[in-house]
Amino acid sequence: MSFAAILAGAEALDDGFAVVVPETWMQGRTTYGGFTAALALVAARQVGGELPPLRSAVVSFVGPASGRVEARARELRRGRNAVWVEARVEGEGGTALTATFVFMAAVPSALSLNDAAPPAELIARDEAMPFNPPPLAPAFLRHHLEVRFALPRPAERRADLCHWVRLKPASAVEPMLELVLLADALPPAALPLMNPATPISSMTWQVNLLTAAPQTEDGWWLLRSTADYAQHGCSSQRMQVWNSAGEPMAIGMQSIALFG
Repeated sequence: MSFAAILAGAEALDDGFAVVVPETWMQGRTTYGGFTAALALVAARQVGGELPPLRSAVVSFVGPASGRVEARARELRRGRNAVWVEARVEGEGGTALTATFVFMAAVPSALSLNDAAPPAELIARDEAMPFNPPPLAPAFLRHHLEVRFALPRPAERRADLCHWVRLKPASAVEPMLELVLLADALPPAALPLMNPATPISSMTWQVNLLTAAPQTEDGWWLLRSTADYAQHGCSSQRMQVWNSAGEPMAIGMQSIALFG
């Protein structure tokens, strides 16, 4: 079942909504993180009053979520140009995710800086080879995503992943929500240096949206994750998203727990 269809069948609550997560959106014993973060964003947009565009999110993946989950949100502060909203997703085992979203209107500025170009060795989307997930790959990857390799295969393993990604079938959700849904789709960047069977878990994720109105062609987004550090079971990685034209859409940072 698509993300849009799940939202369409959501159960309304007095202060939010509830959905049942299908097995196809799972990642091990929990729901795929981008799915849960997108649920939180939907709840945040329902707090009432007109909201400016989303510009930043700070997400904590607190615990596993599966089956029936409930999403709620509350407004923290409404300023002249920005609104802060706190959202929470809870499952049968308690809190699964907390998030703080910042919605901000554009303001005049003399500064213009853009140092977020896609990699120079990028393989064009139409020339990129498809990635065929193995049977043991996460369910959400096998059922809901189309993925293509976006960089040439390196001579040595490195903590750097870059892929073209889009939803299948074509998404029926608006681009900003789709961007949040897909921005966490890559596995941790440290994974190529590890035993593939090593348990891993995302802990926190901060993402800054670089445009108020993301757009792309045919649903394709370019995702890249690069690990900077891994010691004592903790890894830190940088994350970037571009649209099909190579325009920067989002930049993020994530902490990963490595259990082995």
